[in-house]
Amino acid sequence: MMVWGAGLRAAVLRLTGAALAVLLVSCGGGQQVSKFVPQRILSFGDENSMIVDSGDHNGSKYTVNALSTADPSKLDCATNPIWNQYLASGYLLLFPQCNASSLLATSQILATADATSGDVKSQIDQFLASDSFSGTDLVTILAGDNDVLAQYALIKVGTSTEADAIAVLGQAGSALADQVIRVAQAGGKVLISTILDMGTTPFAATEERATVGRAALLTRLSKAFNDNLRLQLGRLLNDGHKIGLILANETFASVVNNGSSSFVDVKDPVCAVDLLHCTTATLVSTPPAVPSGTTWLWADERHLSAGGHAILGSLALTRATNNPF
Repeated sequence: MMVWGAGLRAAVLRLTGAALAVLLVSCGGGQQVSKFVPQRILSFGDENSMIVDSGDHNGSKYTVNALSTADPSKLDCATNPIWNQYLASGYLLLFPQCNASSLLATSQILATADATSGDVKSQIDQFLASDSFSGTDLVTILAGDNDVLAQYALIKVGTSTEADAIAVLGQAGSALADQVIRVAQAGGKVLISTILDMGTTPFAATEERATVGRAALLTRLSKAFNDNLRLQLGRLLNDGHKIGLILANETFASVVNNGSSSFVDVKDPVCAVDLLHCTTATLVSTPPAVPSGTTWLWADERHLSAGGHAILGSLALTRATNNPF
C-alpha cells in the first residue's frame, strides 16, 4: 500500500464538519449485502485524474508534485496523490504511471489532458475496443471543467450568449450522465463526481477583478452542467448498487466560502510554474502564509492542490465504501 505523508493524512482528518457531512450523499440507495472490493480502478475524464508517465513509472500530476526525500532531483509520485490515487490506495491498488517498484498494477488511467465531457465517450470507446467492464471494476468519471471554460471563453469574446452556453452545458451534463449509465449497464460500478463551482476558483477571482459579475457567471455555467448531470442520472438510473455520486461542488464551495482548518489559504494558487513542473520546491513566496501543497487549496488558478485532492479522494473512498455496490 502506498503511504501518504503525515501532513497530508492530518489534513484529511481535519476536514470541516460541513465537508464531512457531504460524504454521506449518494445517487440511489439501498443496503450493502457484502462489502464491495474492486479488483481494479478505471479512471476516465480530464487532467484532474491523470498521471503523466515519463517512462520511469514515477509520473508527474496536474497538482503540486512531491520530491523524493532520498533524491530531491526526482519526483515521488506516491506522495501528494491525486484523488483517484487516494481512492486506489484504499483498496491496495496502483496505477502503472506511479509504480516505481514495478508491482502488479491492474488499474488504468484513461483520462486525457484538456478533455471535455464529450471526450469521455471516446475514452470509453477506446477502452471497450480491447477490454470490458465487470462487476469488480470501480470506474471513476470526472469531466466538465473544460466544457465550462470553453463556453465562458465564447461568451467573453462575444460569439455566444449566456443562454446559449447554458443550453450547451446542460446537454453536455446530460451526455456525460449517459456515459455513466452506459458503463453501469455494461457491468462496472461507477463513481461520478460533479465538477467544482468554477466561480469559486482563483481563475474566477481574476476574471471578477477585470469585469464585475464574471465569477457569478462561471457559477451559473457550472450549475447548468451539474444540474443536468444529476437530473439525467436520476431519470435514467437512480440505483446506488451501480452508481455513486460525489458532490464535489458543494464540498469545495463550502471550503472556499466558509474556510477550513485544513487550509491556510483557500483563494490563491500556490504553484509558481506550470503544473506538470510544479513541485514542493517551486511554490510562491507570500508571507505570512507559508506556501504548501497540502495547506493551500489551489495548485493553479483552477486545479486543486494536493490538499484539495486529498479531500476529493476522501469523498470518493467514503462514497465507494458506503455505497451499496
